[in-house]
Amino acid sequence: MVKEKLKPMFNTNFKSVIEIITTFSDEQKCIAYLEQMRWEDGVVSPFDENSKVYKCKGNKYRCKNTGKYFNVRTNTLFDNTKVELQKWFLAIYLVTSHKKGISSVQLAKDINVTQKTSWFMLMRIRACFGIENYNELEGVVECDESFYGGKNINRHKDKKVEKCQGRSFKDKTPILGMMERGGKLNCIVVNNTQKSSIQPLVKRFVSKDTHLITDEWHGYTGLNKIYKHDIVNHAKKEYVNLNDSSIHSNGIEGTWKIMKNSLRDMYNFVSRKHLQLYVDEHVYRFNMRKHVESDKFNWLLFNSAVRTKYVNLINE
Repeated sequence: MVKEKLKPMFNTNFKSVIEIITTFSDEQKCIAYLEQMRWEDGVVSPFDENSKVYKCKGNKYRCKNTGKYFNVRTNTLFDNTKVELQKWFLAIYLVTSHKKGISSVQLAKDINVTQKTSWFMLMRIRACFGIENYNELEGVVECDESFYGGKNINRHKDKKVEKCQGRSFKDKTPILGMMERGGKLNCIVVNNTQKSSIQPLVKRFVSKDTHLITDEWHGYTGLNKIYKHDIVNHAKKEYVNLNDSSIHSNGIEGTWKIMKNSLRDMYNFVSRKHLQLYVDEHVYRFNMRKHVESDKFNWLLFNSAVRTKYVNLINE
């Protein structure tokens, strides 16, 4: 579906950083590409989509109904920044093409900006990754929870914490994952792993009559009234059903390993407040894994109309 939506507009197949730099060698080429991306059927005012639009000097436009001026950056992840679009395009290509993403320190060096600026750029880009999360799933769906945070065994004696209600420690953040076999992945940060937190999300994103596979956790109790629900009892060291080898949750558990390795290897710390953005990045990379790098780049640009303000990122 991604390729079908992009095919009418984009024929460029970027295979390397060099091709990105040479293709978008100046600001005007970047603006023209982004305008084609956003306004294939003609310029649309971000203030009134039904308004007539007048073209002005300096790549600006004016909305007739509101009298406001705008450009292709308005109400997008590029809005109200002085960073050149060439650097933005390069940052998007790097973060979407690298298997584990890229740190703000490394990105700052690669595109010659400050670390503070590169961090803000990455957070704005991550705010767009949610387009590949929150999918409707069907067929065979594996559902599992995971936790982000340090291992208690690695903590100093006076910093160890007691287990709280649920499956993990009070300083860990739970994440619910749902994966359609051969299809999309959803991962959502939740308050806890109790039935009240898990089941509304399962019912929202997993279609009825789906074959649902989970472990024995009581948070899934009762879902057999809606789904064909099979359980793999991990408490009894069962990881694949002895009578039916198709009943397992190895797929979703494999995605947890990929996500945790990425978070551990690339970032020193991810706050609870921002964790969903990093989870969205993992989901985007996983769901786009079969696409070429140019598709990953173009699909994010195509869905870049997400404005993120710095004040909202730093305020708790």
